Amino acid sequence: MHYTLIRPDRGLAPALQQRIDTKTKPLGALGRLEALALQIGLIQQTLEPELRQPHVMVFAGDHGAARAGVSAYPQDVTWQMVENFLAGGAAINVFARQAGMGLSVVDAGVAHDFGPRPGLIAAKVAPGTANYLEAPAMDAAQRNAALAHGRELALGLAGTGCNVVGFGEMGIGNTAAASLLTHCLTGADLATVIGRGTGLDDAGLARKRELLAHAVARGGRPADPLEALAQYGGFEIAMMAGAMLGAAEARMVLLIDGFIVTSALLVAHALAPAVLDYCVFAHRSQEPGHAVQFDHLGAEPLVQLDLRLGEGTGAALAYPLVQAAVNFLNEMASFESAGVSGKAD
Repeated sequence: MHYTLIRPDRGLAPALQQRIDTKTKPLGALGRLEALALQIGLIQQTLEPELRQPHVMVFAGDHGAARAGVSAYPQDVTWQMVENFLAGGAAINVFARQAGMGLSVVDAGVAHDFGPRPGLIAAKVAPGTANYLEAPAMDAAQRNAALAHGRELALGLAGTGCNVVGFGEMGIGNTAAASLLTHCLTGADLATVIGRGTGLDDAGLARKRELLAHAVARGGRPADPLEALAQYGGFEIAMMAGAMLGAAEARMVLLIDGFIVTSALLVAHALAPAVLDYCVFAHRSQEPGHAVQFDHLGAEPLVQLDLRLGEGTGAALAYPLVQAAVNFLNEMASFESAGVSGKAD
């Protein structure tokens, strides 16, 4: 599979920077918001960017290894939480409503039959992955189907007029899969990228480390993103990676949530490095592997709120900062228009 993404043309950067610098403020006084305004202007190739129909996509899937004890919660919580999303009762529902963002839930591979439901996108590759402690999590055909379907979903969303998309996930055991992918694709030591996930105690964390070491002893440490995804990924992670590539192809702004979402981005980035130009990193989570991912990608999060929930919650919470960056660029007076004296020479 070959992905080609076009980096935004930087020819507009001097004009955008001039527009930012002549607003009624000291140079650089809006800090990270200024860099964000520049980035979004370049993504949209305009001096007057706009955010249209912002949307969060939550990808859900089950992991065969979850039944081996890599999580503090039983696997049934995945489908139960999908029901909670559909009923409007989860944290992501609250924060998306608050931010004025649309929300859709994608069944990428939950071990449960939901039937047709409003707000649920049926994209199930299989009812959960295989147990990567014993065999690859998915075969090449399943992996490729998940990637392709994710791309189609993002392009379909762009076709409705949406140009900013937040990524979220749900899947018991998926911090373990994210740890394995991070280990493979960043080269970091496995123990340093394994965290407590949904709240493992010390004994549970030790068991998780033991199980994941066993997984690597079986499947190795493939640096190739497609092979790593097949060995250890989840259908929700694979479909999310495909959706990120599709969203960047459609020149959307991508709001990247926490550790698991960023593990999908590691895959997308390894396939098409230009995807990074379209990414806004919402927050740094409490999972220790998230900092490793940021170092590998050369990225900086907007905020640090000690979140470790997933669901896209960090992306929804960061969206008002993205709005602020676009709004100051479009609505704030310049020194000239406001009749305010600039800095003395």
